Amino acid sequence: MTATFHRYLEELETRHLSDLRFSDVTRALRALSSTYVERRETALAAHKALDGAGKRAAFALYYGPLHFLLIEHIIRELAPALSPGTVVDLGCGTGVGGAAVALQQPNLRVLGLDVHPWALAEARFTYNTFNLRADVRRGDASKTHFPGDTSIVVAAFAVNELHDRDRSELLMKLRQLGARGGAGGARRVLIVEPISQRISPWWEDWAAEFLKIGGRADTWKARIDPPPIVKRLAKASGLRPELLTARSLFV
Repeated sequence: MTATFHRYLEELETRHLSDLRFSDVTRALRALSSTYVERRETALAAHKALDGAGKRAAFALYYGPLHFLLIEHIIRELAPALSPGTVVDLGCGTGVGGAAVALQQPNLRVLGLDVHPWALAEARFTYNTFNLRADVRRGDASKTHFPGDTSIVVAAFAVNELHDRDRSELLMKLRQLGARGGAGGARRVLIVEPISQRISPWWEDWAAEFLKIGGRADTWKARIDPPPIVKRLAKASGLRPELLTARSLFV
């Protein structure tokens, strides 16, 4: 872990465990895990996945660090030469996806977009803790107008939460952005989703569109040494975070 990531974890614990017992967060993590695995469609559609302080703390403390490490692994393996400008973090959640990408080069800023008020506050905290130049706004991923200096659009575990119509609209925008590029063809698009086909039945259609414009589709399995807080929560909740898996589309 870098010193910056270590500081982020420390501040994250202080932020979320100051008013909650560890057992409260553990219990909420079990419920949250069940939501994402067994009742994903109904819970996400009703925006209930992050109901309550316990679930929000569990999401930030457990899934946040894991998603950061996963996106960091993927972007380093893809090794794109990013142009100076803005990392657009669509459906930013806690902001870890955009942060992991923006930290790869010193000339990038972040625009975090989400519809959930708690996510916006959490993303702002994440970007600030990593000392990133950032702006956080309430916004729907499918209705986003990308800034002129967009370097890369990142959508980490966000596209599967959209309704079909909004997802189709977003695909059209991203396809145009990836095909057109920016100055010197420098704009990039990175989509990351769970490996489960059940969660993302639309994946093959999206992959075909990305391949048409010269993109790539990958499956990832990254073995990690989880951060201490993640290990503690995993042990208490019966989870196994040592192997991170995902699928990605990149152009």
